[in-house]
Parts: sequence; structure tokens; C-alpha cells
Amino acid sequence: MLPEATLPRVTTIKRAIGLIELRSIARGMLTTDAMLKASEVELLRAHVVCPGKYIILVAGTISQVNSAIDTGKQVAPEVVVDHFVLPNVHPSIFPALTATTEVDVVKAVGVIETFTLAASIVAADTAVKAAPLKLLEIRLPFAMGGKAFTVFTGELSAVRSGVDAAVSILKDEGVIDSFAVIPSPHKDLIAKLL
Repeated sequence: MLPEATLPRVTTIKRAIGLIELRSIARGMLTTDAMLKASEVELLRAHVVCPGKYIILVAGTISQVNSAIDTGKQVAPEVVVDHFVLPNVHPSIFPALTATTEVDVVKAVGVIETFTLAASIVAADTAVKAAPLKLLEIRLPFAMGGKAFTVFTGELSAVRSGVDAAVSILKDEGVIDSFAVIPSPHKDLIAKLL
């Protein structure tokens, strides 16, 4: 047997992400602690967003993330604004959450604006699974009245397909504020997106 120091490290593949948005900062911190104690998930984000909401975003295996989110919903159900678990999340979600996606060419642009961060992440995941798109960013709700948005690029037909798929999935939940397809964005707009 190899000595402990030379054993290969086993890393958990992030197959799922889960998010809870709460309308209480104190209860958000309490919920974060409970979720981390209940499941072996990676804490991606836990902080205040506008307007005084608290988000908790975790990643891990599907069962670990489900367990963490179930725990979180039980800690403070009266202040939960939104939540989700995305199993088999598209890998481009992770860099889009930190606006670190590398994009060489911006073609057509799709924008989906939502009332919650949870809905914005679901919209992004749905769009990139529906069409060959490149996520540019999933913007967290800072100084935007609690709204979030996702931006992606690709061929015009792919952008339209991605927007249509995301809107179709979320339309009945009342979480989409607005959306747009920009066929040939101006070079100055492109510069601001990158």
C-alpha cells in the first residue's frame, strides 16, 4: 500500500448544483450551517444579495445536493423565496457564475432576465442544453432590485432556440421579467459583455 502522502486524491465531480434564496440574512446563515453539516457539499456561494435576500449555492453529487437542499428548506421554510436542484448541470454553468467564461467570438446574444437567481441559473442550464451556445455570464442580483440575468452567445438560430426553451420551462412560474435576442450586437456592446 502506498504511504498516505502519495495516495492519489479523489475529487468529487460536481454533477449537481442546488440553490436556496431566503428573505432573511440571519436565517440564511443558520440555513447555510445546517446544510453544510447535513451533507458533504461544496459551498460555492453564501451571501447577501439585493434587496436583503440571502443565497446559498452548493455543488456535489446529486444525492448530496438533494440532501443539502432538503435540509435547507426545513430550517426556515417561512423565508424561502426560491430553490432548486439541477442534476447533471451543464459544466459551463460554473464559469458563468463567476463571469470567467472565455469567448473568442460573440455572434448573436440572448438575454434572460428573472426575478430570482434560481430562475436565472435554471434558464441558463436549459438554454445551453437546448442549443449549441456559449454562456457569457449569470449575473447575481446585486443592486438590481433582486433580479438576475443570464447572457449567452451563438448562432442566431441557436440563441433563439435557447431563449425559447428557457422561457418555455419557466413561463408558468412567473419568474421571467424579460428576455431578448440581439441578432448582430454592436461592437461596443460586445466589448462590455466580455
